This record gives sequence, structure tokens and C-alpha cells, in this order.
Amino acid sequence: MPNTIDLRSDTVTLPSPVMREAMFTAELGDDVYGEDPTINRLQAQAAALVGKEAALLVPSGTMGNLSALLAHCQRGQQVLLGSECHIYHYEGGGASALGGLAYCVIPNLPDGTLDPESLHKALDHDHYDPHLAMPGVLCLENTHNRCGGRILPPAYMAEIYALAQQRGLPVHLDGARMFNAAVALDVDIHAITQHVDTVQFCLSKGLAAPVGSILAGSHAFITRAHRIRKMLGGGMRQAGIIAAAGIVALDTMIARLHDDHRNAAMLAEGLATIPSIQLDPTSVETNIVIFTLHPDTPHTAAELVSALHREGVLMGELGRGRIRAVTHYGIEPEHIQATLSAVRRVIA
Repeated sequence: MPNTIDLRSDTVTLPSPVMREAMFTAELGDDVYGEDPTINRLQAQAAALVGKEAALLVPSGTMGNLSALLAHCQRGQQVLLGSECHIYHYEGGGASALGGLAYCVIPNLPDGTLDPESLHKALDHDHYDPHLAMPGVLCLENTHNRCGGRILPPAYMAEIYALAQQRGLPVHLDGARMFNAAVALDVDIHAITQHVDTVQFCLSKGLAAPVGSILAGSHAFITRAHRIRKMLGGGMRQAGIIAAAGIVALDTMIARLHDDHRNAAMLAEGLATIPSIQLDPTSVETNIVIFTLHPDTPHTAAELVSALHREGVLMGELGRGRIRAVTHYGIEPEHIQATLSAVRRVIA
């Protein structure tokens, strides 16, 4: 067992031995010229996997989401998105800074869905009022990170997609962890992606590739996004060494997400038995566990995180007293038991 148990994020995964071998032996070319065969193979495989016409490899999920928003919208338009979503909180305000887009923030409910009344108000836009910024795209997130890895069910996504289509508005999915949702629901990924126009998903989180994300949509959309990726500095040369790991991720790492969900459930159930911790284990649906401390506990969230670090267990603080732990490739049941022991020692 490693000296440090790192539960800060599923971004800390290391590539599998098969990935490392694939990277070492990858066939390469210049992707700016469209001549890297491994990247071309990954993009074709990813597009088919999610049921879209085309796909684009980007260095990060943030670049994938930003490229999507800039491809969907004209300057001065609105991006409709949730108050707790990753695009709003963790992507540097790129759509505003680089695209001249305005964020229309809709409250997220605890399960990751959008507040219905606020959503309808944002969608029922007066297209004839020159004072108002026009909506350009509606964004969803599945699974929802800051809401505890919660799953947006396909039926909900279908409902939102129908509303957006009625108003001629495209829907973009930040699907960084959407394969966690599909595995937890035991559905084909098409059950999720069929209800959006475009989707970004990460190869470098639960799928354990060292770097890279995929943006997928129609041929016309990906053509626009490709130009934007270049403008953002995302044109890469012999990046087939990245794509090779991504192919292995899609081939071998999706089914094993069940293990991460099992370990997260084990962690949540154990934490819930500690009197100082507030957590409903039934709210943990995938690989993210978010908990708080009882108000009478003499520790703050920051103090607990710091004390656990000294015990060799890394977690993250989300603000408002919330602590996050994320299970991933490389975390086994014995690490969960060691983590629970460490929490009990610190609380005591």
C-alpha cells in the first residue's frame, strides 16, 4: 500500500502498464496537418462511441468546453449553466474573457438538476427586446462534480433537450465523468449523449489516461471547434503518444469504473458511522463522496483535511464546510479501510 492515499481527485491517476506500452509504440505523424494516424483513430473511435459524427482531441476538458461554447455562440450571447457547474466555477471565466459571452447562472438543486422555474425563465427569452443578451447555448454536467458526483438520468436530459429544441437552443454536455453515469445506470453511453448536441468527456479522470479530453458533435461543429482549438493554442504535433493512451482508456478502463463506485460506497458507509460526520450514504451514486462535519465538532473542515494529510490521506476542501474524496484507478478496498481508520484517529 502506498505511503500516501490520494483521494483529492480522479485526475491523480497514473497510466496503466498497457497505456505506457501503447504510448511507447504509437504510430505518429503531425496532427496540425491531420497526419497523426493514432489521433485520427482515437477521434473516429470516440465519435462512434458517443454517437456523434465527429470528434476532436483537446489537451484538457477546460479547452474542450471553451471550444464548444465559442463554436456555439456569437459574442454578446448568453451561456445558460448551473450555479454549481465546473464551467462556471473552475474554468477561469474563459467564455467571458476570450469569447465575450455572458453567463446566465441557473441554480442547481442538490441532485445536480437545474431549478425548473429559473430554467424556464431563462429559456422563455424575449427575442425582440434589444436590451437583453440572447441565449446561445444551454450547458449540463453529468455526473455533477460539486453536487457529489450525482447522475442526471437520461429521462431528465431528454426533457431538457426537448425544451431547448423548442427554443432553437443547442445543448452542450460537460460529460467529464459521463462514463461513470453510464456504468452506474448500466446503460449504453448513447442513452446520455443522444440528448445533447455536443459533448466533452475526459480521458484523464476515471479513465486514467495521463492527459487529454474529447469534444464530439456534428461535422460542421467540429470544423468550427478545430479552428478555435488552434486559436487557443491546442494544435499539437506528434500527439499520438497522448492519443494512444486514450484509445487504451476507451478500450479497457470504462467497465472498471464499477470498482471506483464500490469503493466510494464503502467509504461513504464507513464515514456515516462516525458521529462527527454528516453524510447520507444513499446520496453517493458514483465515485465522489462529499461530507461535512457536525457543528459541534471541534475541527473545521480545513483542519480535518490538514490533519488527514499528516496521516497520509489526501482529501479536498470544497468550501462551505464541505470535504470531497474521490475514488479512482489505484485505490483499492484496503486504502478505504486505512482512510476510515485515519479519519477516526483524527476525529478522536
